[in-house]
Amino acid sequence: MDATETDLAIRPARADDRAFVLAALPRLAEFGPPPWRPPAELAAGEARTVEAFFTAAPPGAVMLVAESGSGERAGFVYLERVRDYFTGEEHGHVGIVVVAAGADGRGVGSALMGAAEAWARGAGFRRLTLTVFAGNRRAREVYEHLGYRAETLRYVKLLD
Repeated sequence: MDATETDLAIRPARADDRAFVLAALPRLAEFGPPPWRPPAELAAGEARTVEAFFTAAPPGAVMLVAESGSGERAGFVYLERVRDYFTGEEHGHVGIVVVAAGADGRGVGSALMGAAEAWARGAGFRRLTLTVFAGNRRAREVYEHLGYRAETLRYVKLLD
Protein backbone atom coordinates (compact mmCIF):
# COMPACT_ATOMS: atom_id res chain seq x y z
CA MET A 1 0.00 0.00 0.00
CA ASP A 2 1.36 3.40 -0.96
CA ALA A 3 -1.22 5.44 0.91
CA THR A 4 -0.08 8.49 2.81
CA GLU A 5 -2.21 10.65 5.03
CA THR A 6 -2.62 13.15 2.19
CA ASP A 7 -4.29 10.71 -0.20
CA LEU A 8 -6.54 9.02 2.35
CA ALA A 9 -10.27 9.42 2.47
CA ILE A 10 -12.12 8.70 5.71
CA ARG A 11 -15.71 7.61 5.16
CA PRO A 12 -18.51 5.91 7.06
CA ALA A 13 -18.36 2.11 6.99
CA ARG A 14 -20.63 0.31 4.55
CA ALA A 15 -21.98 -3.23 4.65
CA ASP A 16 -19.31 -4.33 2.16
CA ASP A 17 -16.58 -3.30 4.67
CA ARG A 18 -17.58 -6.05 7.10
CA ALA A 19 -15.15 -8.70 5.77
CA PHE A 20 -12.24 -6.21 5.72
CA VAL A 21 -12.93 -5.08 9.29
CA LEU A 22 -13.21 -8.63 10.62
CA ALA A 23 -10.03 -9.69 8.79
CA ALA A 24 -8.12 -6.74 10.29
CA LEU A 25 -8.99 -7.54 13.92
CA PRO A 26 -6.10 -10.00 14.55
CA ARG A 27 -3.72 -7.02 14.18
CA LEU A 28 -4.91 -5.94 17.62
CA ALA A 29 -3.03 -8.85 19.21
CA GLU A 30 0.23 -8.41 17.29
CA PHE A 31 1.78 -6.21 19.98
CA GLY A 32 1.76 -9.08 22.48
CA PRO A 33 -1.11 -8.74 24.94
CA PRO A 34 -0.74 -9.90 28.55
CA PRO A 35 -0.34 -13.67 28.84
CA TRP A 36 -3.79 -14.04 30.44
CA ARG A 37 -5.38 -12.48 27.31
CA PRO A 38 -4.85 -14.98 24.49
CA PRO A 39 -5.03 -13.47 20.98
CA ALA A 40 -8.11 -15.55 20.16
CA GLU A 41 -9.92 -14.06 23.16
CA LEU A 42 -9.11 -10.52 22.01
CA ALA A 43 -10.22 -11.25 18.46
CA ALA A 44 -13.47 -12.88 19.62
CA GLY A 45 -14.37 -9.93 21.85
CA GLU A 46 -13.71 -7.36 19.15
CA ALA A 47 -15.51 -9.52 16.55
CA ARG A 48 -18.65 -9.49 18.74
CA THR A 49 -18.59 -5.69 18.75
CA VAL A 50 -18.03 -5.51 14.98
CA GLU A 51 -20.75 -8.06 14.21
CA ALA A 52 -23.19 -6.17 16.43
CA PHE A 53 -22.34 -2.93 14.61
CA PHE A 54 -22.95 -4.42 11.17
CA THR A 55 -26.13 -6.19 12.34
CA ALA A 56 -27.74 -3.28 14.19
CA ALA A 57 -25.42 -0.47 15.23
CA PRO A 58 -25.91 0.65 18.83
CA PRO A 59 -27.39 4.16 19.13
CA GLY A 60 -24.71 6.75 18.42
CA ALA A 61 -22.05 4.23 17.36
CA VAL A 62 -20.07 5.04 14.23
CA MET A 63 -17.44 3.18 12.23
CA LEU A 64 -15.15 5.06 9.88
CA VAL A 65 -12.94 3.46 7.23
CA ALA A 66 -9.70 4.88 5.81
CA GLU A 67 -9.34 4.31 2.10
CA SER A 68 -6.51 5.16 -0.28
CA GLY A 69 -7.10 7.15 -3.46
CA SER A 70 -7.18 3.84 -5.35
CA GLY A 71 -9.94 2.52 -3.08
CA GLU A 72 -7.77 0.19 -1.00
CA ARG A 73 -8.94 0.02 2.63
CA ALA A 74 -6.18 1.05 5.03
CA GLY A 75 -7.82 0.86 8.46
CA PHE A 76 -10.88 1.65 10.52
CA VAL A 77 -12.03 3.17 13.79
CA TYR A 78 -15.12 2.23 15.82
CA LEU A 79 -16.57 5.06 17.90
CA GLU A 80 -19.12 4.96 20.71
CA ARG A 81 -20.96 7.33 23.00
CA VAL A 82 -20.29 6.55 26.67
CA ARG A 83 -20.87 8.20 30.05
CA ASP A 84 -18.03 9.37 32.26
CA TYR A 85 -17.96 7.42 35.52
CA PHE A 86 -17.17 10.48 37.62
CA THR A 87 -19.34 13.19 36.04
CA GLY A 88 -22.01 11.24 34.19
CA GLU A 89 -21.25 13.42 31.16
CA GLU A 90 -21.59 11.73 27.78
CA HIS A 91 -18.42 11.68 25.68
CA GLY A 92 -16.90 9.95 22.69
CA HIS A 93 -14.88 6.77 23.04
CA VAL A 94 -12.59 5.03 20.55
CA GLY A 95 -13.64 1.41 20.99
CA ILE A 96 -11.40 -0.06 18.29
CA VAL A 97 -8.82 1.38 15.93
CA VAL A 98 -6.87 -0.78 13.49
CA VAL A 99 -4.38 0.06 10.76
CA ALA A 100 -4.36 -2.61 8.05
CA ALA A 101 -1.28 -4.75 7.46
CA GLY A 102 1.04 -2.97 5.04
CA ALA A 103 -0.29 0.49 5.92
CA ASP A 104 1.79 1.04 9.08
CA GLY A 105 3.83 4.23 9.31
CA ARG A 106 1.87 6.04 6.60
CA GLY A 107 -0.31 8.29 8.73
CA VAL A 108 -3.39 6.05 8.63
CA GLY A 109 -3.70 5.83 12.41
CA SER A 110 -3.27 9.58 12.81
CA ALA A 111 -5.85 10.23 10.08
CA LEU A 112 -8.33 7.87 11.75
CA MET A 113 -7.77 9.50 15.14
CA GLY A 114 -8.18 12.94 13.56
CA ALA A 115 -11.50 11.80 12.09
CA ALA A 116 -12.50 10.42 15.51
CA GLU A 117 -11.77 13.78 17.11
CA ALA A 118 -13.78 15.57 14.41
CA TRP A 119 -16.70 13.19 15.06
CA ALA A 120 -16.50 13.87 18.81
CA ARG A 121 -16.35 17.64 18.33
CA GLY A 122 -19.24 17.47 15.86
CA ALA A 123 -21.29 15.62 18.48
CA GLY A 124 -20.55 18.38 20.98
CA PHE A 125 -18.38 16.22 23.23
CA ARG A 126 -15.70 17.78 25.44
CA ARG A 127 -13.74 14.52 25.69
CA LEU A 128 -12.63 11.61 23.55
CA THR A 129 -11.31 8.57 25.41
CA LEU A 130 -9.71 5.28 24.48
CA THR A 131 -8.32 2.22 26.19
CA VAL A 132 -4.98 0.63 25.34
CA PHE A 133 -3.11 -2.30 26.84
CA ALA A 134 -0.21 -1.16 29.02
CA GLY A 135 2.24 -3.28 27.02
CA ASN A 136 1.26 -1.75 23.66
CA ARG A 137 4.08 0.78 23.67
CA ARG A 138 3.81 1.72 19.99
CA ALA A 139 0.13 2.62 20.24
CA ARG A 140 0.68 4.48 23.51
CA GLU A 141 3.44 6.55 21.91
CA VAL A 142 1.15 7.44 18.99
CA TYR A 143 -1.68 8.46 21.31
CA GLU A 144 0.65 10.53 23.49
CA HIS A 145 2.08 12.20 20.39
CA LEU A 146 -1.51 13.12 19.44
CA GLY A 147 -2.06 14.74 22.85
CA TYR A 148 -3.78 11.92 24.78
CA ARG A 149 -2.74 11.40 28.39
CA ALA A 150 -3.12 8.41 30.70
CA GLU A 151 -5.87 8.92 33.24
CA THR A 152 -6.34 5.64 35.11
CA LEU A 153 -4.59 2.30 35.28
CA ARG A 154 -6.61 -0.90 35.45
CA TYR A 155 -5.08 -3.74 37.43
CA VAL A 156 -6.04 -7.38 36.96
CA LYS A 157 -5.62 -10.29 39.35
CA LEU A 158 -6.56 -13.73 38.08
CA LEU A 159 -8.54 -15.65 40.67
CA ASP A 160 -8.52 -19.42 40.98
